[in-house]
Amino acid sequence: MAAADLWPWLAVAGLGALHGLNPATGWMLAAAWGVRSGDRAQALRALMPIAVGHAASIGLVAGAVAFGLAMDRVAMQVLAGGLFVAAAVLHLCRRTPKTARAPAGHAGLALWSFMMSTAHGAGLMLVPALIPLCMGDGAGKQIAASDSLMLAFAAVGVHTAAMLAVTGLITSGVCRGFDACACWLRSIKRTSPPV
Repeated sequence: MAAADLWPWLAVAGLGALHGLNPATGWMLAAAWGVRSGDRAQALRALMPIAVGHAASIGLVAGAVAFGLAMDRVAMQVLAGGLFVAAAVLHLCRRTPKTARAPAGHAGLALWSFMMSTAHGAGLMLVPALIPLCMGDGAGKQIAASDSLMLAFAAVGVHTAAMLAVTGLITSGVCRGFDACACWLRSIKRTSPPV
């Protein structure tokens, strides 16, 4: 594999790592789950639905690029924003059942991740890297549509794995930091004289 062929893959992985750093893509919610439950494993279990939602959003764009379809960013953002507004209105009107107003489960996390990734155009950021992979010049022009789709979904896998690795590291670090601060505050409380 030539160095020029490697750059699109590195770009896909680098954007995945960048998305993993962004608190809006899930590490903040995963860490909150772990802190709230007092179980760091719960935080790591929250990463899978976040990754599934993110991969679904990215997969839509990758599939469109593989088939050479045009995507309207405004339409995608309006769709994601509309889903968010509908959920917020239902929640605020209190017309939803009590179980629907409970903290989000895994399906809620996946839907939230899908909406956030779609709304901020995560998949569209990958288009410059996906085009050389799926529609490259030279030998790439001879790639069948199914092969192009497989390359696009491989790129989604690389991107999601990089995002998940960074998100997991940050989530674990935040949970450990919170636990350390809580222990430190408890030790200060024990050693301080009563007032």
